[in-house]
Amino acid sequence: MADIDNKDQAEIDPADMEDVEEVEEEETGEDENSKARQLTVQMMQNPQILAALQERLDGLNGSPSGYMESLPKIVKRRVNALKNLQVKCAHIEAKFYEEVHELERKYAALYQPLFDKRSDIVKAAYEPTDEECEWKADEEEELTVSKQDEMKEKAKLEEEKKDEEKEDPKGIPEFWLTVFKNVDLLSDMLQEHDEPILKHLQDIKVKFSDPGEPMSFTLEFHFEPNDFFTNTVLTKTYKMRSEPDESDPFSFDGPEIMCCTGCTIEWTKGKNVTLKTIKKKQKHKGRGTVRTVTKTVPNDSFFNFFTPPEVPENGELDEDSEAVLAADFEIGHFIRERIVPRAVLYFTGEAIEDDDDDYDEEGEEADDEEGEEEADEENDPEYDPKV
Repeated sequence: MADIDNKDQAEIDPADMEDVEEVEEEETGEDENSKARQLTVQMMQNPQILAALQERLDGLNGSPSGYMESLPKIVKRRVNALKNLQVKCAHIEAKFYEEVHELERKYAALYQPLFDKRSDIVKAAYEPTDEECEWKADEEEELTVSKQDEMKEKAKLEEEKKDEEKEDPKGIPEFWLTVFKNVDLLSDMLQEHDEPILKHLQDIKVKFSDPGEPMSFTLEFHFEPNDFFTNTVLTKTYKMRSEPDESDPFSFDGPEIMCCTGCTIEWTKGKNVTLKTIKKKQKHKGRGTVRTVTKTVPNDSFFNFFTPPEVPENGELDEDSEAVLAADFEIGHFIRERIVPRAVLYFTGEAIEDDDDDYDEEGEEADDEEGEEEADEENDPEYDPKV
């Protein structure tokens, strides 16, 4: 048997042995690649590793490529001269925005009589004439004769029903509450207990700082007498700055809101929706007796908008306060720039459709990318839907 085995071994071609070794090496390589892929998947699922990687990438973002260091000294001098010119441009741009602020103040005075009349119609202080109420629809919106007759009949029935009820709504009920509900940025702030209060909101006005004073604007929320607080006007003031930062002049990109101040709401007893009362049971360590303690804690409400976090003198805030202020600045700017000038279009929903049109294309692209990512994951042999 030994001779036969030796004979078989002797007849094996050395070339065949090389093929066997190559196959083994390929299998070993595939195993290593598979292990590497699995390790990569595990690493990318680790939040700490992802955070560290993102931090490293953020550090690399905007870092010099080395090109500037490679330039001759005489060229670097000229580049420095260009940077000094850029700083001067930033200061001129700051002056430009100051003049824009003056123009805003000038035209705000021209808009205000129209906004005042809008407020009078909303709160039923003024009834518009038939001529003022006439609105010509677009050609696409014009109704056929039969449809017009149908609408007239329907309107007649509604008028008769109102006469029977002997109740004619005054002005435009819940005008501003409807505006708030129609705008995502504002509706996210609303709570159910805020709505009865906002039904009493009659107007929102924007007041700009006087000439010669630091740039600022104030939002005034005018309320009719109600059972919730004694204030007739709630205010929120935003202070702005239009000058480059000396330590980083190239970051200047127009006026920025530096801080904001709210007002004290004089709540009627038991009506403060920014606070809630909770009951907690406490057990005595020694005696083992249990007692119920009542505590007052903050409550989610739109009216927290009037008590923003205070910015310390050093300007340093914790992450939560920074996030609250960033959202606050965005809301204040949106109310000033969009809501007040175009309130009726947010009431009808037309302005919301326009805003949505601005984002349709980007949204579709995002959906396509998300779909591609999901398809890639499903085709990945290492993909585990449970993970």
